[in-house]
Amino acid sequence: MTYVSTSFWHDAVNKATTDLVTFGYKHIVKPNFVFNHDPDTAHDDMIRFCHVTRNIAPLMWLLRSTLNYTDPILETDVIGVHFANPFGLSAGLDKNCDMPVLLDNAGFGFETVGSTTSRPCPGNPKPWFHRFPEYDSMLVHVGLANDGSEAVIERAEQAWTQASSMQISLSIARTNDDLTGDLDEGIEDYRISLERAAGRTAMVEINISCPNTKVGEPFIEPDNLDRLFDVLDTVDRPQPTLVKMPLNKTWPQMRELLDVLSEHNVQAVSIANLQKDRTGLNIPENLKGGLSGGPTANASTEMVRKTFASYGERFAIAGIGGVFTPEQAYAKIRAGSSLAMFISSLMYRGPQQITVLKRGLADLLRKDGFSSVSEAVGVDA
Repeated sequence: MTYVSTSFWHDAVNKATTDLVTFGYKHIVKPNFVFNHDPDTAHDDMIRFCHVTRNIAPLMWLLRSTLNYTDPILETDVIGVHFANPFGLSAGLDKNCDMPVLLDNAGFGFETVGSTTSRPCPGNPKPWFHRFPEYDSMLVHVGLANDGSEAVIERAEQAWTQASSMQISLSIARTNDDLTGDLDEGIEDYRISLERAAGRTAMVEINISCPNTKVGEPFIEPDNLDRLFDVLDTVDRPQPTLVKMPLNKTWPQMRELLDVLSEHNVQAVSIANLQKDRTGLNIPENLKGGLSGGPTANASTEMVRKTFASYGERFAIAGIGGVFTPEQAYAKIRAGSSLAMFISSLMYRGPQQITVLKRGLADLLRKDGFSSVSEAVGVDA
């Protein structure tokens, strides 16, 4: 394989393209085609754009040839899966698996599709999103809107088998609708989707921490979490399992949950979900939802550090929250994350952000004398 980093001319083209797209997104696309619409409309427009462009093979070739930065120092193996780089799109944006072709050609290491549920789910009443650019954040209140796991998993499997290099993870949650019942009904909801997903993606993520639902988050209680995984452990699946963790827990509370998971068929944890604490932020009280991006950054990195320090190699960690710069991604890796995931950065900075992060991380690793991502994982923990 020829890497962009080892080819003078390809590297120069990649740098120039990244700078051009950065300028174009900031000064042309973002103000005139994205932020001039409400965020719900902008989200729908983005999905339509992905639907159209994924079928334009020359455009996808151009995207991959110019914007996708590759470097051997970024390759890494985590929980038995090989990644071209440690950067992934976290769950919540591509709910119905509409974006993999574009993300693959742009150079993402992986994508987490969903969260998806056993039944099709309409989600909460709109609006789903509110922008807070002063905090590099989105207030999110989607409520797990998706087409249902039967349809979404089929698309995810196809995307995974056809991707050039990107891995696909599938996030599974509990259906948020009028049929939602007791705890046993919720457990069965997860089990149905997990059984459907067995062997059909590179990874599967169990989302126990979606706050914007009718029944809240019953599985962030240790006893309920144990009951859930007693059942999920009976599902025969070859791919590794991650668990999406809540952010707003004290460390003793988080340890209780991790202790439960350590006794089950779980290989990794995603840390963490949306920020519920609005202390010090000027967010109208009448707006519902959890905050993404900037407000999650420090708390999630600290939770990554504590988890790595306490559990070592028992759990691989995918760090989520406030990854806008290579330095922020690097801080999560040095704290203990083997993978780094983001969404808000893509919305606020543009599609070239994946290249900015990869280039910057490669430089930071080399500057500190590391020859791979894995060597840097947890060095500050």
